[in-house]
Amino acid sequence: MTSIHDQAMAYVYQQVLQRLLSFFSRAERTALQLLIQRLGFAAGGMKRIGDFRVLVIQSGSRDSCYTLALLRAAQLSIASRAPATFRLRVATLRLNGSNPTALENIHRTCSALFVYDDPRVEVLMVDNREVLALDHSAPISPAGRESNRTNLLMLGYRRVWDGPLDLWDDGYLSTGEFYGQIARWNHGVDALVSSDTPRQQKQFIEGLKRAAAKAGLQVSDQHEPGYAGLFALLDELGNQGYARFYTEDGLDPRRPAEQFDTCRSATFIDIHDMLVSNQEERWPLLTEFLGFQADELAAQLSDNEYVSFPVSAHLRGLQACFLQGRSYEAGVVEYLQRALVMMRPKQLPDRLCDLAQEVFGNPAILADLRARATAEAQRSLGLSEAQLVCLLFAPFGDNAANLERFLRQCHPGMLVAMPELHRAMQGHPVADQVMQWMVDVSGLSVNLIGKLYRMGPVPASQSRAVELPTCDHDAEVGNDRRAVRS
Repeated sequence: MTSIHDQAMAYVYQQVLQRLLSFFSRAERTALQLLIQRLGFAAGGMKRIGDFRVLVIQSGSRDSCYTLALLRAAQLSIASRAPATFRLRVATLRLNGSNPTALENIHRTCSALFVYDDPRVEVLMVDNREVLALDHSAPISPAGRESNRTNLLMLGYRRVWDGPLDLWDDGYLSTGEFYGQIARWNHGVDALVSSDTPRQQKQFIEGLKRAAAKAGLQVSDQHEPGYAGLFALLDELGNQGYARFYTEDGLDPRRPAEQFDTCRSATFIDIHDMLVSNQEERWPLLTEFLGFQADELAAQLSDNEYVSFPVSAHLRGLQACFLQGRSYEAGVVEYLQRALVMMRPKQLPDRLCDLAQEVFGNPAILADLRARATAEAQRSLGLSEAQLVCLLFAPFGDNAANLERFLRQCHPGMLVAMPELHRAMQGHPVADQVMQWMVDVSGLSVNLIGKLYRMGPVPASQSRAVELPTCDHDAEVGNDRRAVRS
């Protein structure tokens, strides 16, 4: 029975490979052979490829789905002509608040590539630091949702109030922890494979270092650039990510704890040069074979991989209204205009540029944006508009240096309670009404606000962030990487 089953599955895998290759151009077939050679070299020769474990991160974005298809083609091609092929680990991080189609894209891609039942492939997700088999239909756990929300706020409040809107740096730190965790789980992996461009890699490493500094961690600048130095950087950070924010009982351990290899080292295999086809040429493979679906316009306009485009635009409106003395609409329009300008060097189809002008040139759309974005932020991030405004002012850090400015602008009735607010943040008992107001307006417990109060100012070297990608070639794909959030 086993032999018959194995033969049947071998036939299925061969059919998957043939159909997959039918969507590849000549250049892509050449790139596939180069990828096989690169994997064989990293494994120490094709004779050792059967013991080689490869990690690929799946976010549900266009490029991550395409990269998985390319790696699956390499895996099945080797299996068709050799006794063994490399083992593949496909991993997804569950965080709050992204496009709900991302998990569906991952599921359809994995189904089309027949990886779910292939013993040579692990399809995993990490929810609240626990490694689980991927379940695309399961919502993020309540504990994971609350942990993600709190991490977002704690790092988000660690900013300069009039600096760039680097409010989502928790995404970099959470993703960095995720890389380190999933690379060491269950005997670990030998290599991380990624098609991210050098610019994307640099942006992620800089974001990770900035987030680590906000969390009170120190890292050196002696690592190799890009993902080549990622695991050395993660080793330096250790398992300390959010540790300074919480007591020992407040931070869930990595789970299942007994299945982590603390000494396993992994290398990086860069394959961004193997994405040889342009975006339009990939669509038949993505849509007809993998079943990929995307909001093309939102993907190209968004400037941040950890928050949706409407929420980003909404925050610019709130920033203009509460911090800059302008109207909400002026902030949104300015942000949209900049985003539209950034579409031009990406050599996107004219239909996308025309659609963007049509959609965001419509006053009715702008009028509705605030209500829709407020509802989305509450639903996906667990944050009210009042809490987003509080986040913009960052009033608690450095002994609440910006508290008076925040109160005068947004809550003048609480100015008389400033001494009580300081006492609460210093750990002294105050009236229940004062403590409840702090919780409601911040989204945090009074204990965590007190942690921020005592942490001091944000390091000056880490208070800068890029708000929009610059006009270069790498920006063409710079907005497509998304961590899965639901």
